[in-house]
Amino acid sequence: MQVLLVEDDRPLAQGLQTALRKQGYSVNHVETGDACLHVIVTEPPDIIILDLGLPDMDGLKVLQKIRDKLQTLPVLLLTARDSVDDKVAGLDSGADDYLAKPFEMTELLARLRVLERRLGTVKSNLIQIGEVALDTSNQEVFFREQPQELSRKEYMLLKSLMENAGKVLTRSTLETRLYSWGEEVCSNALEVHIHHLRKKLGSDFIKTVRGVGYKVAPP
Repeated sequence: MQVLLVEDDRPLAQGLQTALRKQGYSVNHVETGDACLHVIVTEPPDIIILDLGLPDMDGLKVLQKIRDKLQTLPVLLLTARDSVDDKVAGLDSGADDYLAKPFEMTELLARLRVLERRLGTVKSNLIQIGEVALDTSNQEVFFREQPQELSRKEYMLLKSLMENAGKVLTRSTLETRLYSWGEEVCSNALEVHIHHLRKKLGSDFIKTVRGVGYKVAPP
């Protein structure tokens, strides 16, 4: 799941990137509204976390411009503006959710999980497909009820496939969800992750669609 963080407070942005990546998110960061609008045209993320107090334009204006281009892209507002009127203005402008600063990281993660469920084919934190179960709240994976040790990239890859069960995800789509800007990606990295997952979860769980990408069967 690729998140675009739009936040001009660098220490806060760095802390959020670290915390989100530990939870299996691929996070890219920009500091201005103009940069955000450029990204959504060239490389749309899955979810945007948008600060309202940006240096070049008001965050609500950015949100309105996002909605002009992408009406269904989930946007979570992060802001120090915590009055009821500010919250209503943000939601009326097209935000999917609103979180006032300061906030607890656990609450932000919970709200992101809600937005993720709207994007995928599953409606709960536990995804069960055949003998494989994935708990997005605790980042645990089980095969035949036995816990499996997965690397962060393996977990992110499996989560993307299971949340989109039945859909073929292309190589480029999966790499975008696994890697942030600037991360070095080996040419066969995706295939290596797939190979490791098949060893842990059974060789038939992840299907290869030749020339297109990968998928798992729907539950």
